[in-house]
Amino acid sequence: MAQNDNNGKMSREEAGRMGGEATANNHDREFYQEIGSQGGEATKNSQDSDFYQEIGQKGGQATLDSHGKEFYQEIGSESGQARGSSDDSDSGDGKMSREEAGRKGGQARSKSD
Repeated sequence: MAQNDNNGKMSREEAGRMGGEATANNHDREFYQEIGSQGGEATKNSQDSDFYQEIGQKGGQATLDSHGKEFYQEIGSESGQARGSSDDSDSGDGKMSREEAGRKGGQARSKSD
């Protein structure tokens, strides 16, 4: 372990890393799922819909920045095709098919960029 010039003491970064590693070694996947669930529930109880809208927009923009608009077109098309193949029948209820919605979503996204 590398030590810095803090009179032989461990830095906060080093202590945090070692603590994280020790926790990871002592707990399984279910532990992390449980604490994640508890954190999500606490956030849900303390935040409003504006919070989720803002982080959703930030995440969408980050994905767009890293993958480009073609990514959205492709996943929209693939989603529409996958859902369309499992539900090709026209239900006659006036609703758009899943395939059509995926295709239109990909086209709308490409026109707005």
